Amino acid sequence: MSPAPDPRLPPDPRRPDWRWQLAHALDARALGLEEIPAWPTRVTPYYASLADWGDPADPIRLQVAPDPRERLDDGYPADPFGEDGPAAVAPGIKQRFPDRILAQVSLACAANCRHCTRRGLLGRARAAALPDLLAALDARPAVREVLLSGGDPLLLADDALLAWVDALAARPGIDAIRLCTRTPVTLPMRWGDALIARLAASKRLWVQTQFNHPRELTPEALGLCDRLVSHGIPVSNQSVLLRGVNDDPAVMAELCARLQRARVRPYYVFVCDPIAGISHFRTPPAHARALREYLLTHLGGLACPRVVADLPGAPHKADVL
Repeated sequence: MSPAPDPRLPPDPRRPDWRWQLAHALDARALGLEEIPAWPTRVTPYYASLADWGDPADPIRLQVAPDPRERLDDGYPADPFGEDGPAAVAPGIKQRFPDRILAQVSLACAANCRHCTRRGLLGRARAAALPDLLAALDARPAVREVLLSGGDPLLLADDALLAWVDALAARPGIDAIRLCTRTPVTLPMRWGDALIARLAASKRLWVQTQFNHPRELTPEALGLCDRLVSHGIPVSNQSVLLRGVNDDPAVMAELCARLQRARVRPYYVFVCDPIAGISHFRTPPAHARALREYLLTHLGGLACPRVVADLPGAPHKADVL
């Protein structure tokens, strides 16, 4: 059940107009919170309406509200995966694994998640250019998957996004285009029927999103997932394991079961990355292993995600077991 209306939110915060949602995005001042200038608060009225802003421990609020602990020196780097260093192929283009490459096609998101992997990089990043990506692919024939990421690609205009997808779909060596977006969670009204149909026509597109809590599976979000899958676009989910949000095994199991019911594949649960400013979200390795055991015990294979850690310098994701 959604919380009662909050006077800090605009009237009708779930208005189904994505441009209105972005134009009325809320900052810390609007929410009565202290800002963290290094990673400014930004949240759509729609997503903000899912939180109980009177409860500091609310799992939706925790994901977007600034926390004083972000200011602490926790010993973690801003770029542990070398995205500004060894992984950089060209501005906005990264490659960490031989068969896939990532392009940051946008530097903005509908909501600035406090646990964002790139929170220390986006402020100084440059967006990728399509000619640079095509040149990188020409020089790397082993690449068979391209991740369109950001920021969030769905913050681009339709024509700009389709230019990326169409150019990649036309290349015979590309088997999959992963559209990495959290808009199904934070801005589901962004996806119009015409855009979905055009994306589906590529026959290469996979949507990769991030639901972290069952309360995010609103009628709007579930309706979008149904439209995507019904158009033939596979949707997979990569949750981030966050202390206080979804580290209760029963909560994660409920999320995965409901995703399966919506024909969204629970793909990964990621141990929270070792990024500066977010150590308060991280859980002990033993907890991640216990979570994995619980999910294996309580869910069938189609609903059971891998629980993994992305380790700096590792050649692949590491299973917590």
